[in-house]
Amino acid sequence: MAGRIRDADIAEVRDRNRVDELVSEYVALRRAGGGSVKGLCPFHDEKSPSFTIRPSHGTFHCFGCGEHGNVIDFIMKIEQLGFVEAVEKLADRIGYRLTYEGGGSSVQKDRGTRARLLAANKLAAEFYAEQLRAPGEAQRAREFLQERGFDQAAAEEFGCGFAPSGWDKLTKHLLAQGYTLDELEKAGLSRPGQRGHMDRFHRRLLWPIRDLGGDVVGFGARRLFDDDRIEAKYLNTPETPVYHKSKVLFGLDKAKREIAKTRQAVIVEGYTDVMAMHLAGVTTAVASCGTAFGDEHVAVLRRLLMDDSFDRGEVIYVFDGDAAGQAAARKAFEGDQQFATQTYIAVAPESMDPCDLRQARGEVALRDLVAQRAPLYSFIIRGILDEHDLATVEGQVAALQRAVPEVARIRREDLRDGYARRLAGWVGWTDEAQVVRRVRETAGAPADAPARRAPARRAAGRGSGGNGSGTGTDGPPLPARDDPRLRVQREVLKAALQSPALAGPVYDSLPEDAFSNDAYLAVHRAVLAAGGTSVGWSGSAWIAAVGQEVPSGYRSLVHELAVEPLQTRETDEHRYITSMMSALQGTLVERQVSEIKSRLQRLSPLNDADEYHELYGDLVALEQYKKALRSQAAGAVSL
Repeated sequence: MAGRIRDADIAEVRDRNRVDELVSEYVALRRAGGGSVKGLCPFHDEKSPSFTIRPSHGTFHCFGCGEHGNVIDFIMKIEQLGFVEAVEKLADRIGYRLTYEGGGSSVQKDRGTRARLLAANKLAAEFYAEQLRAPGEAQRAREFLQERGFDQAAAEEFGCGFAPSGWDKLTKHLLAQGYTLDELEKAGLSRPGQRGHMDRFHRRLLWPIRDLGGDVVGFGARRLFDDDRIEAKYLNTPETPVYHKSKVLFGLDKAKREIAKTRQAVIVEGYTDVMAMHLAGVTTAVASCGTAFGDEHVAVLRRLLMDDSFDRGEVIYVFDGDAAGQAAARKAFEGDQQFATQTYIAVAPESMDPCDLRQARGEVALRDLVAQRAPLYSFIIRGILDEHDLATVEGQVAALQRAVPEVARIRREDLRDGYARRLAGWVGWTDEAQVVRRVRETAGAPADAPARRAPARRAAGRGSGGNGSGTGTDGPPLPARDDPRLRVQREVLKAALQSPALAGPVYDSLPEDAFSNDAYLAVHRAVLAAGGTSVGWSGSAWIAAVGQEVPSGYRSLVHELAVEPLQTRETDEHRYITSMMSALQGTLVERQVSEIKSRLQRLSPLNDADEYHELYGDLVALEQYKKALRSQAAGAVSL
């Protein structure tokens, strides 16, 4: 059994994995100023980006939920890994060989439960892919793919495989690789049978399902043979510690970068549809796996789309033109309100799915299908109207009775009023204002209120991303980020954490009474306890050192200060930091000047001449020093 990972290796893995590059595999990021980037937090639902990263310091902090840390902390939280597993995953990512103290330099065998299950799934995918190429019964699987226009190269690109007949071929293969029956059952690869553990899948075409990080977490299996005892056309891996069907989307590992780049996601219904779309050049296509597209799928896509503005990005639902496709479109309308971005629908002609359309009319037809999408709201409302005879008053009234409640469900007020006016025109109802009024009343809005765009949700308090002072659920009160009375103290602490070399000896000489807020004082003490800004540390190692010294309730504040940009337009960072140091020192000198003046007022120039003249000399010196500091403090342009 290998020992613990060397501290030097942990530091190497942490420093060589850029936190912004890793996070960008899960969340769309954009520049935020001050050398930072930001995106929608992957750890809680939010409308406006508050998840901030300082790549140069290797740290992240969410100003909404308070999650924070370095690249190791991120992978632990996003993948639900233990510390050792997270370090090993990051080491694998950069091809770094870890050394375990007490266990030599060999690779650790027990990589933790999650890592073991992922490794077993990877071996299973390789086994299935090899079986697909073998002669015999796998020929039917190859024919199925060929009949749908997919050659060997396409099958290999998407990792297609074949589960052979027989009781336990995969199970025996993985047992020989050192896995236990318990692990194979947990991974959903084997299950108990009358004669012992048996393979989960038999005689089916398989697609490996991968998570955002590209790891195989499960499989989708398609029925091929008429004598298959299981009649379900598709089977999926059951819920496991690594596979949650409500959170995974087939093809997302391939589509994630294009989704983030183009801010477009195309949602189709099946594995072959995803393959067809990608091969046709629509590389933003994904599909749910064994379940309907739901809330948690929306949350995954929103983070990649940077879905904080209605005016940027789009989600396109692609459905078959049959009754089932129409029903799916209506279901999409019900869940559409969760997206801030614009949503569209594209329905393939003649009841074809995207795979059929590619075969019948070529890849250009798929690209045209997506390009000719229609707004989802318009599609649903026009679909309702098509069921009525709008040439008669009776048909118009019946259509309005059906359509008004649907339009009223649109949450954005400007959109709702706009579609209410369109509804009146589509129906042929001459009193447009009457239709708008009925939609508003049905929605519960004042009938005579002017249309306005619904404002984005404004969080209140630190716990939900606001600027007000907050109290953590289990921590002490934290200062408001925008408190003008504490601005200089906050900027100085940010400088000490983000640019310790520039803060330098001046910061280390600051007395405790320079910080009037308890939280800021705690961070200042931690900086000094970690060796001070002159110790020579920087980046994530420096933040980690300070974090170890600060009381646990203030750890999130350390990471918050480490990623929050300095509030300056000054291009010379050293000049700005010097000015903030001078401003804080000036506050201290101002306090000393006030104390001396107060004491002088209590002294008599005649009876206490020596003390009076000594204090007066100090006052003159301090006034000159204050003037110099004020000049230095005015040397940078702040926001």
